[in-house]
Amino acid sequence: MFDEPLFRYMMNRRQLSMAVVADRLGVNETTLYRKIKGKSDFSRAEIQALKAILGMTTDECVKVFFAD
Repeated sequence: MFDEPLFRYMMNRRQLSMAVVADRLGVNETTLYRKIKGKSDFSRAEIQALKAILGMTTDECVKVFFAD
């Protein structure tokens, strides 16, 4: 399960907007919102890219994308 509050915290920590994250990820902002809300899944490549974009550690990445 995706941890949206933690994801948004990671964005805020880097002072990045949803539009900037979507652009750096190479997707439309609407597509990113759908993925965050669970209507679509993140691909492995997108998770790896978001880890780099948001400067997440491996543990943080696991907590965001694979929360219980």
